[in-house]
Amino acid sequence: MSGSGTGLRLLDVSLYTEERGRLAVALDAEADGPGPLRVAEGAVVSVGLTFLVDRAVDGLAFEERRTGDDHLPVTTRTTLGGFRRGGPYEVRLPPRRMPVGRAHCGLYQVTGRLTDGEGRELARADHELMIVHLTGTPETRTVPDAS
Repeated sequence: MSGSGTGLRLLDVSLYTEERGRLAVALDAEADGPGPLRVAEGAVVSVGLTFLVDRAVDGLAFEERRTGDDHLPVTTRTTLGGFRRGGPYEVRLPPRRMPVGRAHCGLYQVTGRLTDGEGRELARADHELMIVHLTGTPETRTVPDAS
C-alpha cells in the first residue's frame, strides 16, 4: 500500500548495500515481481524512503518488522521527525548489519510502516527478504617467511 488518503504517499522503498547497490522494494501493482530480495548474511543494509506529504505530519516514524519461520520477530523503529506538506522527501535510515550464520538464513516477511506521532499508520510496504549464506572460504594472504 502506498498510503494514499492518509496524508502521506510512499513513492519508493529501497535497500542499499555495499555489495549489491540499490535493491528496489516492489510497491502496489509491482508486488508480483521477481521474488524476494536477496541479501547476504552479515551485509550492512540501509533503508531508503521517498515520499510525498499531503498535510503536515509531526512525529513521523518508520517501523520495520521482520518475521520468518523458526525466527523470533525483529522490530526496529526510527523516528524521522516532523515534515511539512510537500516533497518528495528522501530519507536514508542508519545502516544495520543483517544477522550472521546459517541459522539466520532463509525467507523473511518484512513490513515497513510509516506512522504519525499518534501511532496511526500512514503508509505501509510489505515484501519478502531472503538472507543467504556466504559460500566459499575467505581469502587469506600469506606472508613470506623472513628466514
